[in-house]
Amino acid sequence: MIKLTKRLVEATKPAASDVFLWDGDVTGFGCRIYPSGKRAYLIQYRKRGRTRRYVIGLHGRITAEEARVQAKILLGRVVAGEDVAELRSLDHASITMSKLCDLYLEAADKGTILGKGNRPKRPSTLYVDRGRIAHHIKPLLGSRKVKDLGRTDVKRFMDDVSTGKSKADMKTKRRGRAIVAGGAGTARRTVGLLGGILTYAIDIGIRTDNPVHGVRRSADNRRHVRLTAQQYRALGRAFIEGSVARAFPTAANLCRVLALTGCRRGEIEKLKWTEVNFEGASFDFDNSKEGEGRRPVGKAALEHLKNTPRTDDFVFPSGKVNHPYSQLPRAWKQFRSAAELPWLTPHGLRHAYASVAGELGYNELTIAALLGHRSGGVTRGYVHLDKLLVDAAGRVAAQIEAYMTAASVADTSATERTAA
Repeated sequence: MIKLTKRLVEATKPAASDVFLWDGDVTGFGCRIYPSGKRAYLIQYRKRGRTRRYVIGLHGRITAEEARVQAKILLGRVVAGEDVAELRSLDHASITMSKLCDLYLEAADKGTILGKGNRPKRPSTLYVDRGRIAHHIKPLLGSRKVKDLGRTDVKRFMDDVSTGKSKADMKTKRRGRAIVAGGAGTARRTVGLLGGILTYAIDIGIRTDNPVHGVRRSADNRRHVRLTAQQYRALGRAFIEGSVARAFPTAANLCRVLALTGCRRGEIEKLKWTEVNFEGASFDFDNSKEGEGRRPVGKAALEHLKNTPRTDDFVFPSGKVNHPYSQLPRAWKQFRSAAELPWLTPHGLRHAYASVAGELGYNELTIAALLGHRSGGVTRGYVHLDKLLVDAAGRVAAQIEAYMTAASVADTSATERTAA
């Protein structure tokens, strides 16, 4: 007789067909191991001449001991005359998309919904998810039953969001206002979230398929921003004027570091001195969008940071103690106006950084690593190339600094030329 334990469940390897492990202490309690490697605790019993199964929960989201306790309760209800599998089936048949969204967010708040890097979704990501659910998914699909949702419904939903059917202008707080816009980009990202919600429905046994799969979404219309030397120079002058006039000195320093590193705005806004590695020429982020990791940083950016006063835990502090700078939107309007670049956004500096790296001859894999992208095994593939990445970051930062100051770039080292 065996007892189901975490060690036993994880040690049992998947096979070509489902593998069942049955507990020796609680008759009818077991674990099903699917060919995909997914493991689910369940009970099995007979009712009215039929064998019925009831999934308690997935291994990892529930422990073997927790599943055993629930199994005893459920099997007790079966002995009392209930058909728990049939009751759940009836419940699932009537559940609406609105209710499913609530269950999804509850699970996300508990950290059981994983995002990038197989980590629980960050609060900032969940904030965006809640907005998309409240403003698009619930208004257009909330009353629909989950079991009835098909691929045609998903396509219609995507078209409705794209054409602005869910757009709104609403009051939120006493002085708050939310302007909900549609568009192809919003539709694409919201359908992506819808797919995640319906995958969760599969995990908890409400559906067996995901109607989002197979629905063609518009291509991600990524902007490829390229700044000329003259535009960089105009931007550099705007940053200097912002510092000298002392209107936005912190914002000017922050934006210069954005331009020289290609980092995301949030990464630099919340950058702490403990994350700045001057010796290793890197930012050692604790909580970046792609997870913890090192980002190579050029000498030009590091020299700029060495001249930045340390008055707070944050490199770019606000007026409050230990609070990051939060006035960038207001300052940025003045910078781009002074530089006569009304279309440029802070994130555009990241795209422009990538463009400069491309002009210097670096390939897509190198540029992706410089930007901190982890897709395609980029980070793993560069474990042994740290020196080359640091050299590459140095060349890109030096070139951008030269553009912004109208200086000439000195000849690079042999190592840097090889890296290009």
